[in-house]
Amino acid sequence: MKPITNWKLLGVENSRVEIECDDRHRLYFFVLEPNVIRVLLKKNNTLQLDNSWCISPNDTETGWEGRDRMSTEGFSCPDFQVFEQGDQLTIATAALRVTLSTPLKLTWEYADEAGQWQYLASDRQSGAYMLGVKSNDVHHYMARDLSDKYYGLGEKTGDLNRHGSRYQMRNIDAMGYDAKHTDPLYKHVPFYIAKTTQASFGVFYDNLSTSWFDLGNELDNYHGYYRSYHADEGDLDFYFMYGDKVVDVTKTYVNLTGRTIFGPKWSLGYSGSTMLYTDAENAQEQLGDFIKHCDNHSMPCDSFQLSSGYTSIGNKRYVFNWNTSKVPDPVKLSSDFHQAGLKLAANIKPCLLQDHPRFEEVASQNLFIQDSEFDAPESSQFWDDSGSHLDFTNPNTVQWWKKNVTEQLLEKGIDSTWNDNNEYEVWDSDARCAGFGKQTPIKLIRPLQPLLMMRASYEAQMEFAPSLRPYLISRSGCPGMQRYVQTWSGDNRTNWQTLRYNTRMGLGMSLSGLYNIGHDVGGFSGDRPDPELFVRWVQNGVMHPRFTIHSWNDDHTVNEPWMYPEVTPIIREAMALRYRLMPYLYDLLWKAHKHHEPMLRPTFLDHESDERTYEESDDFLLGKDLLVASVVEPEQRTRNVYLPDNGDGWYDFHRKTWYAGGQDITLPAALEELPLLARAGSVIPTSNRIAHVDAGKETLRKFLVFPHKGTGQRHISIFDDDGLTTGYLNDFYLQLNIILSSDLSRIDLTISREGKWKPAYEDIAFVLPESEQRDLYVNGQLMTSSKVVRLSGLV
Repeated sequence: MKPITNWKLLGVENSRVEIECDDRHRLYFFVLEPNVIRVLLKKNNTLQLDNSWCISPNDTETGWEGRDRMSTEGFSCPDFQVFEQGDQLTIATAALRVTLSTPLKLTWEYADEAGQWQYLASDRQSGAYMLGVKSNDVHHYMARDLSDKYYGLGEKTGDLNRHGSRYQMRNIDAMGYDAKHTDPLYKHVPFYIAKTTQASFGVFYDNLSTSWFDLGNELDNYHGYYRSYHADEGDLDFYFMYGDKVVDVTKTYVNLTGRTIFGPKWSLGYSGSTMLYTDAENAQEQLGDFIKHCDNHSMPCDSFQLSSGYTSIGNKRYVFNWNTSKVPDPVKLSSDFHQAGLKLAANIKPCLLQDHPRFEEVASQNLFIQDSEFDAPESSQFWDDSGSHLDFTNPNTVQWWKKNVTEQLLEKGIDSTWNDNNEYEVWDSDARCAGFGKQTPIKLIRPLQPLLMMRASYEAQMEFAPSLRPYLISRSGCPGMQRYVQTWSGDNRTNWQTLRYNTRMGLGMSLSGLYNIGHDVGGFSGDRPDPELFVRWVQNGVMHPRFTIHSWNDDHTVNEPWMYPEVTPIIREAMALRYRLMPYLYDLLWKAHKHHEPMLRPTFLDHESDERTYEESDDFLLGKDLLVASVVEPEQRTRNVYLPDNGDGWYDFHRKTWYAGGQDITLPAALEELPLLARAGSVIPTSNRIAHVDAGKETLRKFLVFPHKGTGQRHISIFDDDGLTTGYLNDFYLQLNIILSSDLSRIDLTISREGKWKPAYEDIAFVLPESEQRDLYVNGQLMTSSKVVRLSGLV
């Protein structure tokens, strides 16, 4: 490695500042937004990868072939100033400025409320930028303060604060991982957030090569405290974004990489899944029995995920192959589920085993990634055999995939694609990808392949049913995957530690722009959970955007809601709570899509001034208004909870008892109860329908009103629509805009409505805590004991 030392200004053009470094490299600064500046280094004035697929600013459409790395399309590109004085160069917007000094070092500052520049971050004093001499590796070192807190990096194990740890970005099938220690995992998200004592900032490295983040694990006496980024290949191309708060940085990053997909409402319901059913010789019968069990046990369910056993020949899996001895009639299978109100998602994989019935067909069309040395498809281990991976940078592969998704799944009644085992563990790192006409080694774009795979599946679903909002799932991916799919934390292991640390993993993913997430409830691998662990896992799972019980237990059992008769009523009640909260969950999905608001939130995200919220804990927020205090230890029947200091206090969701914020309390935590609190000053929409989602069958919408204890006011919006179609794009939705006001004598709800959609429910009921003695007024009208208003009466 050699450090970059000298630099000189070459020029300023539009939103770009060009610098020459060490007489041969080019350094570019792109001023993209008032709070976002991009830094791109061209080694020897050349890019290893000319395009980017991760960037989609302000809903800019990124083509299949990617986005030109030099493009600024989609950004506001605000005015900025450039000052050169001595051996320093400063680039400044109204909110953010960066100063270059010699040897090459960047210092970042932000403008405070008074317009004064304040220190934010800087590179380390020496060797901040290093490039490989006979290799393509790139290194970036920044100064580290011991008080900094680091969050993000997507799907990572351990504590939420990453300070002091080291992580690798390399997509891998980490079945049965240790949720506290294992690294790497399934996803590649090279983005982290730094929370300093003054403000927050994020750094996103737009590089899809294998890389490492060292956030304080390494020490070197020559450089002081530092953190570093190292990539084996690719370009040093990073976006520096400032935010007053952590949530501002996360939302800026999502606006940069793409809007969260707005899936159908049924995607938030319980989704059944297990390897056991589709591996069974009588798979169709067992799948039919699942429907009957849900009905017999009164378990609400919206979908089922077909594991890959439905594609088997012998004991191996073959994508787009229906095993008709296991599933004699796929069309009838889909019909049976649809008649019960359930949807089906089918598992699909991007690798064809070497003895796949269609291997030669695909190979003859050059649809596989090609070996680096020979004129043949690459060959890698995949499940129980060797296989070759499809190359989604080849337009012909995309068309082949879409055709098969349509003919083998959608036309047979399958509603959704489950894009799985798509880590692309191609052993030959120089294996050749078509690269949309520019041959590219897999080592440069490995995580791009799953991104393009899910996009191909997405387009197939959209083209097949253009009026329906698609729902897709993917295990692996990279920045931008939120534009297409819901995801989860992969094949976890059954134990209490996983329950605890999966929650922190999910919060880290959420801070990294992956909002629509969940975990395999009950654990995927290992022996089945005991009754207590299963109950606590379900209670935790129903408070995540994705709720799926999925397993491939080592003891050949299956995790099902009714697996333990002695706790089945408790499981049923936990699932009923989720369905009662379905309107709230759906509104959170809308806010994630529309306003880039995280659905799962660490408690500090909305209470940054409360230092206690930064302590590692098992608590989290679902939206801004529900505080979830999951029980993650055996035999725990009370739960200590710290209530964030929000100025308004919190209500015990079950007993409606009010507590002031900023204190520790102890809540009952009997096995049948999930400790849950609602923010004072909130209105929680709920449903009386404890069954699969069906907008036409909801006859009453109930709002739980948790008023301020004294005087207070809050603006609240609640979204709803048919939950299925794209009609909301043409104003066919219902949004209620509520002003909740309280004083010592009365509670007022001022409600107005937007949108053309008319729901099946015409009545809205309002429920106050039983201890509440103040009168309730809705739009100035005193509510009687019924506390019901007609939607038609709202203007």
